[in-house]
Amino acid sequence: MLVTFSTNAYADITYFGDVALAMLKMMGHSATVPGAIVAEDVPAALNNLTAAIETGKAAPPVEDKDADERVVSMANRAQPLIDLLTAAVKANTYVMWK
Repeated sequence: MLVTFSTNAYADITYFGDVALAMLKMMGHSATVPGAIVAEDVPAALNNLTAAIETGKAAPPVEDKDADERVVSMANRAQPLIDLLTAAVKANTYVMWK
């Protein structure tokens, strides 16, 4: 499953389902797809996500069965979504995912 986050203020961001659901939980939302955050709640979602990343509450990276692949940290994976949420806050607009 792929989950795409979108807002009027930024380009769409697509994640694999497991990563997207983990980030939604870090944002303080249920793992329901599709979903949305109204403009007034986007700053809180951004704060929750950045706090989870900074305090290490983010789930550890999932080890890939292919030993040749590098493991990408959740902090690195979250950066595009953080940028999207930041743009939405500045534009005072909603965020959706499907």
